[in-house]
Amino acid sequence: MPRPDPVPTPRIANAHAWARYRRIMRWMTLLALGCVGVTLAYFRFGGAPVPINMVIAGSLGVFLTVMVGTGLMSLVFLSAGSGHDEAVEDPFDQRG
Repeated sequence: MPRPDPVPTPRIANAHAWARYRRIMRWMTLLALGCVGVTLAYFRFGGAPVPINMVIAGSLGVFLTVMVGTGLMSLVFLSAGSGHDEAVEDPFDQRG
């Protein structure tokens, strides 16, 4: 017979993990803006003229790609640092 899900534990607040998450996001936002600057310089000095649509799409694409990857990895670090990963139980664990 299947066991019911356990009652969830209250949220674990870890100020250090949240501070690290915000610090990572700030630095990576600066890096993403730097990458956009490099992209704009490439478009400007690359040789052939680039339409404004391409400039906007390229800049947004570079910025959002860096930020989505950073956000996902930062959430992994936040989850590990705040203790949420320890609260997970494996229903197929045969040891206990």
